[in-house]
Order: sequence, then structure tokens, then C-alpha cells
Amino acid sequence: MLWYCLGKSIDEYDDVDGKLWQKLVSIMNLTMNEGGGGYFHGRNNLSYGVDIAKIRWMGVLQRISIGYLFASILEIWFANDYPVDSSKAFIRRYFFQALAGILIGLSYLILVYGLYVPDWFFEISSLNVESRSPVSGYGSSTQTVNCGVRGSLEPPCNVVGLIDRLLLGEKHLYQRPVYRRTKECSVNSPDYGPPPSNAPGWCLAPFDPEGILSSLMAAITCLVGLHFGHILVHVQDHLQRVIFWSVFSVFLTLAGYVLELAGVPLSKPLYTLSYMFITAGVSGLLLVVLYYIVDVKCFQKPMILFQWMGMNALILYALAACDLFSGALQGFYWYSPENNLVDITERFIQAAFNSKKWGTLVFVMLEILFWGLVAGFLHAKKVYIKL
Repeated sequence: MLWYCLGKSIDEYDDVDGKLWQKLVSIMNLTMNEGGGGYFHGRNNLSYGVDIAKIRWMGVLQRISIGYLFASILEIWFANDYPVDSSKAFIRRYFFQALAGILIGLSYLILVYGLYVPDWFFEISSLNVESRSPVSGYGSSTQTVNCGVRGSLEPPCNVVGLIDRLLLGEKHLYQRPVYRRTKECSVNSPDYGPPPSNAPGWCLAPFDPEGILSSLMAAITCLVGLHFGHILVHVQDHLQRVIFWSVFSVFLTLAGYVLELAGVPLSKPLYTLSYMFITAGVSGLLLVVLYYIVDVKCFQKPMILFQWMGMNALILYALAACDLFSGALQGFYWYSPENNLVDITERFIQAAFNSKKWGTLVFVMLEILFWGLVAGFLHAKKVYIKL
């Protein structure tokens, strides 16, 4: 949980400005070389190099950079120096940070529900053409999406996608968006699959789930984590920490569900306000549970795997979640690309469980265990890779 550590880690820097920009540049540099946007081939995609005309500018690591930049600037330049000896003093010291988060949230709502989304068109990406079955209605390589609405949160006509198309360009967005798994776009919904015969044209439209507007909302999540870190720094009593975190987390969770009942849906691709509140609140409650088990009750040994992984979190993310390691292994195969160590292992486990879903779950759990042991080995050798 990167955002929980932010408040404390920034507080410990001496040269905060220099280290802030150094870390941001390092994250962006890693981004340009990870599987989705650089010179290293991705998993199931044995091709090298990057076409600048089609490079995807945004991504998970870029979102982390934006969130880190936002929270760091607020902590370095907008936190007062008032001593914190009461709840009122705490609010006074971090008032401008909370105000910044509120203003960004309000700006998001105003843009999403107030900005007009006109009709638009796009060219079907070669990635989609190669992976889909021929479907009537997709005869042209250019598809028109009829919108002309305000306040829509549906896949083809939302403001989040509009802003990304205007500022980043259609060709620089993610070409295989998650809404290709919806009932309108996949016969195997909620999984990917061939489109039905009456699939709308927007099923093949590009959309970036880590776009500009949604990344600004994700930055508010980092700000929430920053305030959790403030409590960790200023409150020394275990019970008081648990109480403050619990109250804050319950408030965020309830606020998210109230917004959902009011018509703001839970949407990770759009990173809606309700989604941000609920995920931050539930994560906070999980932190309370883990803090009580590990730090208060000192039940630490069963959690040692997570501790190891946290010590090298970002490099493990790059190697595992970004498929750098598995992509490298897939580059070596026997006669055909499908006969590589990664795919053979996954197929073997699926066959052993006689289920693709359960086999995939076990495969992923074994991956987590593997990377936990790798992190433990690095810890034993006192190797900590940081940006």
C-alpha cells in the first residue's frame, strides 16, 4: 500500500525537493521501459521497439507518478508548521491539503456531468482487427460514435475519454479497453471474447483506464494515504491511531455508498468519486486490521512474506505485474511461442484442476508466493532496489 507510507517517507527526507523529482524521473523512466510502452517486449507479444506515433503515454506507473507528485507538492509546499497537539491543530496544519483534494473532486464532478460530449469517430486499431472475428457492421476501418450528451458515464460517451482524446490523441490511448468484456461487446462476458453480431462500433474504440482525469482522482487517493501517514507521525498511542483511522475509513466508505445510491456508479476505469471513497475507506479498514494484528498484538511471523515484498515493492511490481519477467521467459520457447515455460506451467495447473478458472487462480497464487520468496532472498542479501 504505497499511499499509506507516503506521509511518513516524505517527512523523513532532508532534501525533499531534489529527491522528489529524482523519484518521479526514475518512475517515468521505468515506465518507458516496461512491457506496455518501451523497448522490452510484453507478455504474449514478442515484438520489440516502440512506435512513437502510437506510444501509450499513460499507464499505471504514470498514475503513480502523478499521485506521488500531487501528494508530495502538497506536503512540501502547502503544509503549515503549526505544532500538532490537538485535533483542531491537526486540521489547521493540513487544511490546505484537504481543500485541494475537495477542489479536485468538485472539478471532476463538474467536468464529468457538465461538459458536452459530441459525436466522434475513430480508426479501428490493428490490434483489434487481428484479435476479433469478422462481424457485420464493422466493414469500415473508421467507426462513428453517436453521443451528443452531457453527464453520461457509459463507455462511448464519457468526459474522461473525451479529455484523453483531445489532450493525448486517440492513437496514444489503450487500444484494448476493459469495456470490451461487457455484454454488448463480448459473447463471453464478463470475460473477453468475440463480439456478438449486433455489437456496437464503440466496442473497438480506444480508451485509457489510466487517463488524465481519472489519474487526478487517483491522486486524491494518495492524499488520503498522506493523511493516514500524518496520523502515524503525530499520534503515538496505538489505540488512538486505530480509532482515528477507523473513523476516517468508515466515513470514506459510507460516503462512497451514499454517492453510489445518489447515482454515481462504482467505476474503476473512470475512477469515479464513489469508487475513490470506497476503495480508500476499505483499504483504511484493512490497514486497521493489519496494524492491530501485526503492531499491537505483535503477530508478525505469518506476515513476513508481505513485509519482504513491501521492502522491494516497486521493482517486484515492475517484474511481476508489468510482466517483464514472464515476458522475458516467454521469449524462449520450444518450436512454437506457445511452448514456453510460463504457458506450459499455466496449462499444466489448469489441467490438474480440470478448470481454467481455478487453475488460473492457483497459478496466480503460486506467482505471488514465488515473488514473495524472491523478495525474502533479496532481504536476506540486504538488497533493496529503490528509485
